[in-house]
Amino acid sequence: MTGPEKEQAPNPVLEVRDLAVHYPLRGRRGTVRAVDGVDLQVHAGSTLGLVGESGCGKSTLGRAVLRLAPVTRGEVLLDGEDLAALRGEALRRRRRDLQMVFQDPLASLNPRQSVDTILTEPMRAHRLPVGPGRVAELLDQVGLPASAARRYPHEFSGGQRQRIGIARALALEPRVVIADEPVSALDVSIQAQVLNLLAELQERLGLTYLVIAHDLAVVRHVSDVVAVMYLGGIVEQADADALYDQPLHPYTRGLMSAVPVPDPLVEDARERILLRGDLPSPASPPSGCRFHTRCPFVQEARCRDERPLLRPVPAPRASGASGARPPSGDHLVACHYVEEIEAGSIVARTDPVAAGA
Repeated sequence: MTGPEKEQAPNPVLEVRDLAVHYPLRGRRGTVRAVDGVDLQVHAGSTLGLVGESGCGKSTLGRAVLRLAPVTRGEVLLDGEDLAALRGEALRRRRRDLQMVFQDPLASLNPRQSVDTILTEPMRAHRLPVGPGRVAELLDQVGLPASAARRYPHEFSGGQRQRIGIARALALEPRVVIADEPVSALDVSIQAQVLNLLAELQERLGLTYLVIAHDLAVVRHVSDVVAVMYLGGIVEQADADALYDQPLHPYTRGLMSAVPVPDPLVEDARERILLRGDLPSPASPPSGCRFHTRCPFVQEARCRDERPLLRPVPAPRASGASGARPPSGDHLVACHYVEEIEAGSIVARTDPVAAGA
């Protein structure tokens, strides 16, 4: 979905400001900080990819944008209107502008409803006219025959069911589609077909996407801008080519170095950043930088006491040595010492204390 012909609009169609989603612990005192102070912008016609480990808050963030999860703090602006402040009928009217494609297409489709009912139910709920050819048009957009309208979800393959889920999201002609792990439940042979379909629909209908995934290859394939999430916050955000060519945050570098390269010579020569330990609990996140318990570059006092801000840093080199386009926006990193790490004045440490073991 990337390309030099795509230009960002001056104002984002979707903007998240200081968004937080906190849940009280059941049966005891404390709070789970699933999302804790996230800022994001998605421009019209573009795709923002959100990536991170399982449990980092990606799906909760997507659900909070849709108001399917309670917003503890912050704003969710759609064309400048704060959805987090809307209630009742005012919120219901704006919901048609934001739709979601869920991870598991079988679980997200009602097994007792035919495809015709699945696709027309959102239109009836929003009191929109359901023309005689509307269902056939939606099915055609996702590459399914009109005869599929009479069948039920269990009669389709996984990829076909996901196409039905995409058609349902398109039924209300939304401005923004949030895709939460849209291909992770599908066979590898089908994943590329669904991703290509999303790209074709974006180009044809002018859709704006927020794609949530843990698969780094999927995120790179579909995204114009990529944001990396760790323990409820964004640690790095940049143009997709720039971030994959030269990741700057130690966490992003660790994620990238964990992806195997098919060329054995490149695999043996490339840098390895090992992340020790497990993701800390969002119920008791570390003080200071949330990543300091696993960071090989951790420095004693500042990393443990002061939470770094997401700030623009200069790119060490232009992206796309192989002909790809250069970065189109700021490279944002939440790290106190990113410049020193890139310059080599701070090197990775392997002692257990520094690595958080």
